[in-house]
Amino acid sequence: MGRRGATSLQDVVGKLKDKASQSRAALNPLSKPHVGALLRATTHDPSAPPEEKHLAAILSYGHRSRATASVVVESLMDRLQTTGDAPVALKCLLTVHHIICRGTFILQDQLSVFPAAGGRNYLKLSNFRDSRSPFTWEISSWVRWYARYVENFLSASRILGFFIGSSSSILEKEKVEETVTGLLNSDLLRELDSLVGLIEDACKMPDSTHVESARLLRCVKSLAAEDHMSVMNEVAVRISEFRQRLSVLSFGESVELVCNLKRLEGCEEKLSAIFDRKVPTESFWELMREVKSNLTEQEEKMSAALDRRVGRGSESARYGGRRAVSLDEPVRFSSGRLPPLPIPSTELYPYG
Repeated sequence: MGRRGATSLQDVVGKLKDKASQSRAALNPLSKPHVGALLRATTHDPSAPPEEKHLAAILSYGHRSRATASVVVESLMDRLQTTGDAPVALKCLLTVHHIICRGTFILQDQLSVFPAAGGRNYLKLSNFRDSRSPFTWEISSWVRWYARYVENFLSASRILGFFIGSSSSILEKEKVEETVTGLLNSDLLRELDSLVGLIEDACKMPDSTHVESARLLRCVKSLAAEDHMSVMNEVAVRISEFRQRLSVLSFGESVELVCNLKRLEGCEEKLSAIFDRKVPTESFWELMREVKSNLTEQEEKMSAALDRRVGRGSESARYGGRRAVSLDEPVRFSSGRLPPLPIPSTELYPYG
């Protein structure tokens, strides 16, 4: 049987599974109302992305109680982590992504704490394989990439304290800049590192040669493109803030910042190939290169100064140039901030 014949048979089987699942949910009196919407949004059809009305039905549960939102998220995660079907898994991840971007705070909050520990392989899909056909094998690579991307998106949002690009968490630019201004250098570096890592994940988006899933994959790419715009705006605000702090960065902080900027610069070509929109703009890259150049120059000066200081220390450590200090001679300091401490007289301590 050829590839098209195998795919057609899988499509028929998938549709039968969808109808059977939806019928069971409709006839079961104990079935929750959200189950039907979830099944309709995450069908086995590889060519059809989740319909907007089904996504809207799932998102509407975020306007109810926290307990209801918890059950919806738990059901979504159960379907994601128990399915072996690549299109179903990809649609589950799309639904999760829509909750991040469009969901209410209650729905997002339940998503962010499931499981409470979070961490690496949060969605447990790093080993996902659907080997029924070359098509499902290829879509499996999208599932693995998308799961890793969503995991890191959630992780970066936790670090920043809000869901990046979320309609319920969009802050005015002035407020974002005000918040960033109050951060410590270490916290600002941590945020920038997480954002750059998210950009690097976007650059690892797989390619696809199968037209059967073109619409579904376009939806994934479209959401990633919207994220890309929001993430780059957050990066730009933090690089601008670092430009104001160059003179107060320690040597270690300067090195870490240069490393992040080099990682970001390495994504420039790939970003332009993946996303058609000119984001970031040329002015962004000019800002990034300006800060990187200034940092590199500052780093070289600090390194040279450190080498000279080490050299002077080595010279002074030689025994030939040292002089014994008498006990009654006052100690002199190189800085004028601290006065010399007097040596206590032994007359006050006759038994010392």
